[in-house]
Amino acid sequence: MLDSGSECKMLIRMNWEMLAAIGQLAAVFVGIPSLIYLAVQIREQTKERRQSAVNVLTAQWGDLTCALHDSAELSAIFLRGVQSFADLDAVSKLRFSSFFNRFFNHFEAMYFSYLDGILTASAWGKIDRTLSDFIAYPGIRQWWETRKHWHTEEFGHVVEAIIARGDEPKAYSTYNLREIVAPETSS
Repeated sequence: MLDSGSECKMLIRMNWEMLAAIGQLAAVFVGIPSLIYLAVQIREQTKERRQSAVNVLTAQWGDLTCALHDSAELSAIFLRGVQSFADLDAVSKLRFSSFFNRFFNHFEAMYFSYLDGILTASAWGKIDRTLSDFIAYPGIRQWWETRKHWHTEEFGHVVEAIIARGDEPKAYSTYNLREIVAPETSS
């Protein structure tokens, strides 16, 4: 038999154990909603970061294409160059190359954004179709042969796969590209 002192100690010990168990249970009930809230917050921040990255890529794309509509001379070089990079004069080759280096660097950044999950498959599909339209032209392919070593191997494989498809040039098929001449510039 237990004496009353032992019984009292046992009850006190049981009460402390019960309180500890209740405390642990309460921590679980408080912790789970906190973890869910944290997960939701992280997910929302990830969405915001992705959208911000897409917005930056879109703004950069807009800035890049502005060069074409802001300069009749560059537009003429562009349209002549897509037909034949080899037939451009040295200054036009430099300007064409400068534009397409930026252009392809931008496509490469978008490709890696796609691989990193920042761009969706449908967004990359749109970019791939645009890139394919450009690469279909012989002048772009000639230029690529001179500059592909400036890009990553991964992106080079993407471009080479597009070239291998052998798409017909049609992005500017309604333009009369044979009549393109450089606009006169004032000195």
